[in-house]
Amino acid sequence: MSEEISRVLTMVEEGKLTKEKAAELIEVLQGNGKQVDLNKRSSTSYLNKMLKIRVTTIDGDNVNVNLPIKLIKAVLKVGTNIAKMIPESEKYVKDIDVALFIEAIENELDGQIVDVTSAKGDKVLVIIE
Repeated sequence: MSEEISRVLTMVEEGKLTKEKAAELIEVLQGNGKQVDLNKRSSTSYLNKMLKIRVTTIDGDNVNVNLPIKLIKAVLKVGTNIAKMIPESEKYVKDIDVALFIEAIENELDGQIVDVTSAKGDKVLVIIE
């Protein structure tokens, strides 16, 4: 568990996670927040939400990605195991803690979860709404 907490704190230091969201995740990891049950089903309204990724560069490039939470949950449960079998992708997925992402979905983490601004002014936002 301390390894997961360390990862959350690193994400805060890197500006990938707000302090508030980090506190929520740490509470969940420590068992002080909502009770975590990976077999629990998320509410239908939450599963209908979208994970929105927004990238804006100072050069004027804009990337908007909208992924249904329902799809992400399904892919996390089966996709990572498949990706580990593909030699080229194994190096990208080996350090991903899928259980942490599934816990976030099961506990209905909501709002802005990543906010990064580079030194050049490029921005990345990840929001669940």
